[in-house]
Amino acid sequence: MTGVTAPLNTRALLLALLITGIWGVNFVVIKWSVAGAPPLLVAALRFLVAALPAVWFVPRPRLPARLLWGYGLAVGVVQFGLLYLAIQLGMSAGLGSLLMQMQAFFTALLAAWVLGERVQPWQVLGILLAFSGMGVIGALSGGDLTVPSLLLTLLAALGWAVSNLLVRASGGVNMFSLVIWSALIPPVPLALLAGLTSGWDAVARTLVHSSAGFWAAVVFMGLGNTVLGFGVWAALIQRHGAARADPAARRGPRGASVTAGARVWVAGQRPGLPGNVSAG
Repeated sequence: MTGVTAPLNTRALLLALLITGIWGVNFVVIKWSVAGAPPLLVAALRFLVAALPAVWFVPRPRLPARLLWGYGLAVGVVQFGLLYLAIQLGMSAGLGSLLMQMQAFFTALLAAWVLGERVQPWQVLGILLAFSGMGVIGALSGGDLTVPSLLLTLLAALGWAVSNLLVRASGGVNMFSLVIWSALIPPVPLALLAGLTSGWDAVARTLVHSSAGFWAAVVFMGLGNTVLGFGVWAALIQRHGAARADPAARRGPRGASVTAGARVWVAGQRPGLPGNVSAG
C-alpha cells in the first residue's frame, strides 16, 4: 500500500499534457534515428546521454537497489528497447504513440491489483473504449500493422506501466535523481543485444560514421525526453498516484495528435490512417 496522493490540479494536468506532447514529437525522432542504425544501439545511446555526465553531479537516490534496477530495466530495456524494435519493424510514429498510451490503462489496472489504488468508473469506461479502439485500428490498418510490431509496442507499454508502479513504491525519493541514476542500467544490456541482433559491424559503423543530425537526435532523446520528460512524469506519478497522473486516462492520448502534426512538419508526410491515427 502507498500513502495518500494529492488530487490532480490544473498545473499538474498541464505539465502532464506538455510532457505527453514532448513524447509525441519524440516518436518522430525515434523513427528517423533508427532508419539507418541498430534500434537497440540507439536506445543504449539515449540512456548513456541521460546518465553521463549527470551522475557525477547528482546524488544517488535513496532507495533499495532492487527498485533502482527494476525501474532502469523496465524503462530502458523493456519499454524503449521493445519500442525501438517495433518502430524499426514498421510501427508508424503516430500509431506507436497512440498504442503506447495503453500504459495509462495498464497502470490503472496494475495499481488497483498491486497497490490497492481505486479504479474510477470513468477509467473502466476508458479502458473498454481503448481496447475497442485498438480493434478498429487493427481493422483499418490492414497490412500496414504487423503482429510482431503490435505485440512489441503493447509489451513496451506494459513495461512503462510497471515503471510507474515502481515510482509509486519508491516513496519520496528525488525523481530526477532516480531517472538519471537508473539510466546507467540500460546501456550495457541494450548495446550487447544490439551487437547480437544487428551485428557488431553495424554497431561500429553507427558509432563512427553517423551524422551530426543523428547525434543531435540522441541528445534530444537523452536529455529532453528522458531526463526532463521522465523526471517530471515520475514526480507527477509520485505526488498524484499512478492512475491519476496520466492525461491519456483523462483527456485522451494527445501525444498521438502531436506526433501526427510533427510527422507532417518534419517528414512532409500527409495525415491519414493508419500511420497518423490520433484521438482526442
